[in-house]
Amino acid sequence: MKQKKSILNTGRSLFALSFGDIWKSILILVLATLIGFFFYGCGFTEANIIAVYILGVLIISVVTTHRAYSLTASLVSVLIFNFFFTYPKFTFLAYDQGYPVTFLIMFIVAFITGSLAIRLKNTASQATRAAYRTQILFDTNQMLQQAQDRNQIITAMANQLGKLLGKNIIVYLEQEGNLGEPHVFWQEGKEENQSCTGEKERQVAQWVWEHNRRAGAFTRNFPECQCLYLAIRINEQVYGVVGIVMEDSRMDDFVNSIVLSILGECALALESEKNAREKEEAAILAKNEQLRANLLRAISHDLRTPLTSISGNASNLMANGKEFDEETKMGIYTDIYDDSMWLINLVENLLSVTRIEEGRMNLKVSAELIDEVIMEALRHVNRKSVEHTITVSSEEEFLLVKVDARLMVQTIINIVDNAIKYTPPGSEIWIHTRQKENLVEIQIADNGPGIPDEVKAHVFEMFYSGANKVADSRRSLGLGLSLCKSIINAHEGEITVSDNQPHGTIFTITLPAGEVQLHE
Repeated sequence: MKQKKSILNTGRSLFALSFGDIWKSILILVLATLIGFFFYGCGFTEANIIAVYILGVLIISVVTTHRAYSLTASLVSVLIFNFFFTYPKFTFLAYDQGYPVTFLIMFIVAFITGSLAIRLKNTASQATRAAYRTQILFDTNQMLQQAQDRNQIITAMANQLGKLLGKNIIVYLEQEGNLGEPHVFWQEGKEENQSCTGEKERQVAQWVWEHNRRAGAFTRNFPECQCLYLAIRINEQVYGVVGIVMEDSRMDDFVNSIVLSILGECALALESEKNAREKEEAAILAKNEQLRANLLRAISHDLRTPLTSISGNASNLMANGKEFDEETKMGIYTDIYDDSMWLINLVENLLSVTRIEEGRMNLKVSAELIDEVIMEALRHVNRKSVEHTITVSSEEEFLLVKVDARLMVQTIINIVDNAIKYTPPGSEIWIHTRQKENLVEIQIADNGPGIPDEVKAHVFEMFYSGANKVADSRRSLGLGLSLCKSIINAHEGEITVSDNQPHGTIFTITLPAGEVQLHE
């Protein structure tokens, strides 16, 4: 049954007249009186009966919510003792001259005992609340340290404030130099009052953000507001504003200090997150700048030789073409062709790298015969492939693979061109394919000088150039193998490099196998 209460304002404290506490007091005094009759019948002295009433007042002090009950119980217990246990009985008269002193001492002892019990109860209650609030502050610190981004930070902070205060919390975060939209955290059992995020309330939050001062309910600034607005700040740096829906109650000083501590911890977490984000952005920017610098440096260095060769041969043909025999002309034409094809392949790799870096590599995946992809790639490899023996074999007659055919052709061209350029004339190159469960494995091997172990870990890095001029680093930007790895990764495949025994290199590519779809 709900307790009916009437509110009486007594001085500075608010006394709630609870009928539940009144009935508890009456019941305890009745029990004390019954025990008093029992003691009286047993021949106990009046001091024993007085002790029973003092004990009753002490119990009333513990089980009721305000010291007014213990004060009243002290007075009533004196009157009851006088009425039932002093002569003449059942009257409020007392024949013995010492009884008034007895009554006064009984009242004082009962009142002091009750007051001490109330003080101990309040001290224990305050200690419990202080421990609970301190635990909330500690938990908040732990949660904010584990938060990964701004949303997790404000969610942890708002939930802890709601847990501490039992009130709805509204958070406004700074966004691009302005106060952002409100994030509302409704507490269970609390009314979801949408007016707390109205235009008037938002204007007060904006004022707090601009002036770095508290405002709203129970303050001098905009006291008519429903919320108390506090800045999330470190010194003069404000990261946002918190609105606490105050209703009709205000925070005491201790709770206020806990709230400010939580907001301070939140501001520190937001500052750390901001610094980490800026550091990451700066690292990405520095990496991109280094990428551009390496690209420009490599282009300016590596393009000079083929362009000089092309322009020199063309100038030679224009000036002395009539004097050259056909064999000399064919040699010059061949050099021009080789240099131009190298430039074309370089431009293709540069364009592909640009698409990958910008996230614009759109795969057009379809089921392709891997033998056809390899044959198409071999038709576009380095002209010097005639100086090598290239062998293609497969364990399956028809082997389908799910790839973007154009990009897969470019990958095989890059790897085979490396084998052609960095193995001596007369070397052998093998391309072997087979199926392993739901994957297709492509091995491109050669019997050249191989790649040192200390270099293998870096051959797929962009712009890597080994000291021994291996892989695609000779007269190259170091893009080919890096591009191959990016293409294979985009196909959810894998590319690795290993030694070929007794000497040479093997590049192994694994890709998802394709399936034949029949349309009837």
